[in-house]
Formats: sequence, C-alpha cells, structure tokens
Amino acid sequence: MADDMAVRTTALTKAYGRQPVLTGVDLAVPAGSIYALLGPNGAGKTTTVRILATLLRPDGGQARVAGHDVVRQRRAVRRTISLTGQHAAIDTLQTGVENLRMLGRLAGLSRTDARHRAAALIDRFDLVDAGDRRVGTYSGGMLRRLDLAAGLVGSPSVIFLDEPTTGLDPRSRADLWRVIGELATAGATVLLTTQYLEEADQLADRIGVLDGGRIVAEGTSDELKRRVGGQRLDLTAADRAAFGQLVLRAGDRAGPVDPDRLLVSVPTDGSAGHVRALLDDLDPGRDVVARFAVHAASLDDVFLTLTGSEPAHV
Repeated sequence: MADDMAVRTTALTKAYGRQPVLTGVDLAVPAGSIYALLGPNGAGKTTTVRILATLLRPDGGQARVAGHDVVRQRRAVRRTISLTGQHAAIDTLQTGVENLRMLGRLAGLSRTDARHRAAALIDRFDLVDAGDRRVGTYSGGMLRRLDLAAGLVGSPSVIFLDEPTTGLDPRSRADLWRVIGELATAGATVLLTTQYLEEADQLADRIGVLDGGRIVAEGTSDELKRRVGGQRLDLTAADRAAFGQLVLRAGDRAGPVDPDRLLVSVPTDGSAGHVRALLDDLDPGRDVVARFAVHAASLDDVFLTLTGSEPAHV
C-alpha cells in the first residue's frame, strides 16, 4: 500500500449466503483526509466499514488500514482505528467523565493518564457542563459527541464513522460536522458513510458513490458534479404521453427523471446554443416540452443518475 494511503481496498467482496453485498470494492483514502462513502440503503456501506474495522472477514479481495492487512494483522489494525456506529455504545448509567475514564483504563492508560485524557476530551467536545451528569440524561447530539469522544480515547490515526449524524437535529448535525472537520485538521484520517448529500458536500475531500456492491464513481464533489454535466436542463413535459417521448428521445443522456412531475433532466454546458440544440433534438415539433429551466448540477443529480435512488436530505 502506498505510504500516503491510510485505507486501501482492492476487489473487496462479501456475500451473506447467496446474497452478494460487495462485488469488488476499490477504495483509496489518503492519510489526513475526510472520505465520504455515499450510497442508498443496502448499498454495502456498513459492510465495507465493518470489514475495514476487522469485525467481518471479506470473502475475497484485499484491504489494508494504516498499512496493516485487515485479515492477517487484525490486532495491529485495531490499535490504529476507532469506530463509531449508528448507535452510541456508551453506558447510560455512568456519567460522561466516568465512561471516558473507564475506556482509558481499558485502553491501558494509567489512572492519572485516563483522568487527564477524559478531561481533555470532555473539553474538546464541549461537554464540560454535562460531564458529571448521567449519560441517560443527554440529548441526542450530546450523546453522539460523547460517543465520538469515546472513540478517540486511544488517539487513533484512522476514524470510521458509520452514518454518524443519523437522527440528529440540524443544529446537532452542524456541531458534529465541525468536530469531524477538526479531527482531520489535527491529522486523523476520517472515513464516514452517509446518505446525506449535504454532509458529503460539506465535509469530504473526496467522495465514493457505492451502489450495487461496488464503487460506481469517485472524486471530489465538483468532479462528480461535472461527471453528470456542469449544469442540467430540466424539461417538464406537456402531458403523460409527451413525458414518455422525452424519456425515449433522451435515452442515455437522461439524468434525474421524475414521472410524478413529468420531469426529465439532461446535462448541458449551459450555453444558449447548447440549450437550443437540446430543445430542437428532444422536442422537434415544439409540442412535447411545456417549460424548461437550467440549473447547476448538484450531488442530488450525481446520486440519482448513478444509483437511481432518492437521496436523504438534512
């Protein structure tokens, strides 16, 4: 594995019985970056993370984390990572400080070092006022911050976050985004899974779109948007029959398609000449398109075009 890659997988496969989940996942995550694995439910995001965190064995392919093979060097991998799942793994009967001190002791820290580490993390995650309260009284946002703090007790170099903001209100989600950004700034590598397009857009240096058990596109947010067209032409059909004609004429060029709104989108460079050419091509009789609009391409367009699924929204 290249020295500058904190995570690399090659042709990773996994099936549950006869049901394939991963069908050849290739990932390359640079050290010190935030990488978002974006995809619909059932795409294989959590399975990928569980393999990287040594909780599942792959059926085929290779995966290395911080230079260590996830199958042959599981202990070495576990010493370098933390994993925060969709549900907090915290003892709700203890206080926040008690949880972090306990985890510090379990990680091999002395009593004094565990106390200092807990205090530092409580301060870093803005939990000073709640540190001596039972965790069962915490709000959802506070609980997620404490869960993330717990994962940092051992100072991991690679952090896996599996849909870390699921169920949070917008303010708590924004607070957690800030913390995740600070982790990468401090030198950690963060790989997060998400269905939220805004989350990937705001946080990630690079994004991998996972669908059908494989990576169907990878790049920066801007690169992915350019892949489906720097801009898009949204065409609203005059009626149901006209909609069918538009879909047929657009063919492989069709991006997001919304039958309920009779809407067909196609990529365009946004110039007047290209828009006119598309309209002439798709509506030569000028009786199929009721109205049209030009919009800048978004991650929604990437998601819909590449996966055929509706994305989640914050």
